[in-house]
Amino acid sequence: MTSTLTERTVTVGDRRIFVAETGTGPAIVLLHGGGPGASGVTNYSRNIDALARHFRVIVPDMPGYGRSTKKIDKRDPFGSLADAVRGLLDELQIGTAHLVGNSYGGAAALRLALDHPHRVGKMVLMGPGGIGTTRTLPTRGLNSLLSYYAGAGPSRAKLADFIRNYLVYDGASVPDELIDIRYTASIDPEVVADPPLTRPSGPWALRTLWRMDLTRDPRLKALPTPTLILWGRDDLVNRPAGGPLLLRSLPHAELVMTSRTGHWMQWERADLFNRLVTEFLSEPSVFEP
Repeated sequence: MTSTLTERTVTVGDRRIFVAETGTGPAIVLLHGGGPGASGVTNYSRNIDALARHFRVIVPDMPGYGRSTKKIDKRDPFGSLADAVRGLLDELQIGTAHLVGNSYGGAAALRLALDHPHRVGKMVLMGPGGIGTTRTLPTRGLNSLLSYYAGAGPSRAKLADFIRNYLVYDGASVPDELIDIRYTASIDPEVVADPPLTRPSGPWALRTLWRMDLTRDPRLKALPTPTLILWGRDDLVNRPAGGPLLLRSLPHAELVMTSRTGHWMQWERADLFNRLVTEFLSEPSVFEP
């Protein structure tokens, strides 16, 4: 990544959102996943330069991660994230933006489109969370993610195991430097005290689980947002079966599934990802009159 990024922190209600930005053109917001130590720029390090040739690229650290406020409403996490993104657009004076979301960020993007469809131009969702989650047991990859702060607590070995054995198809392709960066971020005392992504618990757990399965939202089948769904056929975190399920649920969607690709398509298949996203966001939608 060689783009010159401008960095700032934006106040959204009672939360502070760190955001990096580069490029000119239509605004796209890149929303990262929810794994330990995740942040916007590290998750999209192989995409920002390519996309900035065509778009104004906005890369926030979502609440709970990176340099943003470590505050999220765990009774409705996807709604809380969607509200933060909408507030960020308000503060940046952007009426409508394209949203690109991976995993946790994909669920946040989809929830924002459901709540406020006029704020979202097009969406790209890569292995998004919240797809059929109440219809089956969690995957081993998701269990690894959710147990990171449990038991003996976080460790570099646990993080390396999650990233190399579950997040990507080819674990050997992940450099030690990336794991070191994410591990350092994952042991921020505020995060350790209150991890942003945990199993729902308490008296509201069942309602939260139901709310987090976005395929049960009746608004999904009428969503007008043109959507490109990208899913690795070897995804061990969110089941690849979610791709066809989401395709059947959205009236204006296209699906691309790739082999030898895990949960982190934007990193593992960066060239393909950059081309597909640029073409989809640049060209008129086949769903438009």
